Parts: sequence; structure tokens; C-alpha cells
Amino acid sequence: MGGLNKTETVRIAIIGAGSRGTTYAAYALAHPELAKVVAVAEPRDAWRIRLMQTHGIPPSDAVTDWRALLERPRLADAVVIATQDAMHVEPAVAAAERGYAILLEKPMAPNADDCRRIVSALSADTLFAVCHVLRYTQHTRKIKELIDSGAIGDVVNVQSLEPVGYWHQAHSFVRGNWRREDEASPMILAKCCHDLDWIRYIVGSRCTSVQSFGTLKHFRASQKPAEATARCLDCPHETACPYSARKIYMSRVAAGHLGWPVDVLTPDPNEASVLDALRNGPYGRCVYACDNDVVDNQVVNMLFESGATASLTMTAFTEADHRQTRIFGTKGQLVSYGTSIRHFDFQSDKWEEIQTESADDSVLGGHGGGDYGIMDAFVGAVRNGDQGRLLSGPEVSLETHLMAFAAERSRLDNRVVEIDEMWTQPSHRGDG
Repeated sequence: MGGLNKTETVRIAIIGAGSRGTTYAAYALAHPELAKVVAVAEPRDAWRIRLMQTHGIPPSDAVTDWRALLERPRLADAVVIATQDAMHVEPAVAAAERGYAILLEKPMAPNADDCRRIVSALSADTLFAVCHVLRYTQHTRKIKELIDSGAIGDVVNVQSLEPVGYWHQAHSFVRGNWRREDEASPMILAKCCHDLDWIRYIVGSRCTSVQSFGTLKHFRASQKPAEATARCLDCPHETACPYSARKIYMSRVAAGHLGWPVDVLTPDPNEASVLDALRNGPYGRCVYACDNDVVDNQVVNMLFESGATASLTMTAFTEADHRQTRIFGTKGQLVSYGTSIRHFDFQSDKWEEIQTESADDSVLGGHGGGDYGIMDAFVGAVRNGDQGRLLSGPEVSLETHLMAFAAERSRLDNRVVEIDEMWTQPSHRGDG
């Protein structure tokens, strides 16, 4: 797999100029000597024009349909595909056929068949990565370093909590783009394919079987207060509701916090535009009067070939906080809290605290610096023609997606699901 001349910048085309596409594109602004965004495909005019102007893209290379880019002779070295989940497979396959290096936002696709289709389209020379950004944080690097050094012996068990956050659940998974499985993907895939991939990375062994339970307990019509109206701006119950859209968004506007999640509502966030979005758009709806169907809490138990076990709890009903994990080994344990790690050593009976907080508060500092980390690794891999710079390839990414599909099948079928059956069987009820 050949790389570029070391004096060349990596030319990148962005397919999908929403929140994630804009975030990854920001790497080129931070490192213009390494990367340049040369094209964008985005159907929404405001988002497309914003990215075009920010990166100096010629209007001829700022198009509404990704096909208009990928049907041309190759105009970039790499594509970043950051469309909605159900819109990943077609551009990914087309980009692979045209020889682009591909960075694909997670999840790969909403069902197992389409994930397999993407991987099957890749040639041996295709440089490919899924945006499992949690692998690329300083925090994860330190945990992996401790485990690989033998500091806690063999990993025996992992307990992981994904605290989605009450307002994040309302924003993304009740009112937002990931609220319905038929329009996006199951919650365990949309929110937690990060976490399952991370657990697989930390355990360092293939998962063999999973068991899962989960429900949509709270965000449904039966929980709606009697006096509540269909929209928060009109609701007499609004000031007493923690999920009030006015509370969630307008408090941020008042504080001058106009990035995510506020900029999802409107490309030019200000008091007037956000109020208009709440009055007329999906983000102003009562959380008990939406068309959401994804779960708001789920647990997954896992067994690995090494004999290690793991459990993941995903819940909406928390402060939006750092992921929290305990890793138990034969010689010690680690307690992980996003910005710090506590290591207990069985031999010395002592705790050590290690700070791992990322100092990057830019747009690329998201996910504990993982957004920057994966772009830096991807650009370096393209420049050098080296897939090894990336922390996971297509087969491992497919494997960890199959863990999510197996968990959803287990939840729906109320049984333990073996991962082997997910590799060959067609998608059905629990996974597509």
C-alpha cells in the first residue's frame, strides 16, 4: 500500500457536513501542512456552504449528492464519510471501488448485512478505518500501556458504565436523529458500538457470546404529565420538567455555548434562530410525545475466548459524564474515570492515581481527544500508506459491530447469542 510523497498534503473529501463531518474536517485547519479538505458533498445548503467557505473549496467541488463526487475521476486521496447511519453503505462501497482511503463514521451501518457488504468491498490495498475514537484517547493509551506491561496481570473482568446523560438522551435519542431504529440503528449500536469496541480492545480477546436486556422505560406517552402539551414552548409543565427543550438549549445560548448540541438545531445559532427551531422543529417536542422507539437503558454481558468476562451498562438517567470502568486482573485492578486512572497493586497493597485529562478544548478535543487522535492516525496512515498506524482494521471493526447486533438479538429474543452465528446468518429481527 503506497504512501504519498512526504511533502504532499493529504487531500480529503468530506461526505456529510454535519456535526461529525465538520469536526473531522477541522484537522486540516489545525494542520494545513498535512491535510487539506478539497471537496464536500452535503444536501443541506447552509451546512455545505459553511464547510466550503471555511476550507476554501471551489463551488464546483461542493455538491449536494456524494455521487457527483465519486463518479468523477479521483479528486482526493481520502474520503471521510459522516452521513447518517443508514446512508453509509453506498458511498463506502463506491469509494472503495474508486481506490480512496476511507474513514467511516461509526456505526458502519445499521445492520449486519450492510456491515459485511462494506468490508467485502474493500481490497487488500484499501486503507480503511471506522471512527472508534475511544481507542485513540490519551486515557485509553495509558490503560492499554498498563495492561500490556503486566501491571494488573491477566484481565479477568471489565465493568463499564456508559452514562449517556438525561439531556443527551433527550437530544439525540428521543427528539433527534437516532430516536428510531428504522431510521438509524438500535441504541446499543448507535451509542455503544464505541464501548463494545473499546472493551474488546482492552480485553484483547475475541468475544464468543453475549446476553442482553433493555427497555424503553421512561420516554413514552404513558409517562406524559396530564397537563403537558406537544411542544415545550407552550407547556405549562415546562418549568418543572428536567427534559424541557427551553432549559436544555436556551440555557446554553444564554451562556454563549453555541456549539454542539445547539448547532444541530440551526447552522447559525443565536437566541432567535434557536427559539424558531424549538417552535417549529423536532427538538422542541415534548419528550413524551415523540416517535422514538430506541431503549433508554440496556445491559450487556460478554464472554471472551480468553475466559475473561465483561458487562456494559448504558443508561440515560445520569449526568452527561465520563465513561466509568473497572478492570480487574490477576495482579491488580484499574478504576477508570475519563480523566484519571486509579491503579491498585495486589503485591504492594497500594493505590496510584494517574491523571490523563486531555488539555485540548478545541472542536477536535471531543471524546477525550479521540477525535483528534483518529484523524492524526488516519492522515499519517494515508501519507505513509501504512494501515498499521490505525488501531483497528475492517475485520476487527466488523467483529465489534457484530457484538452489538448480537446484543440486540439477545435483547429481543431473550437468549444468549453466540457471536459465531452472527458471521454467517442473514440479518433478522434483532439486527436488521
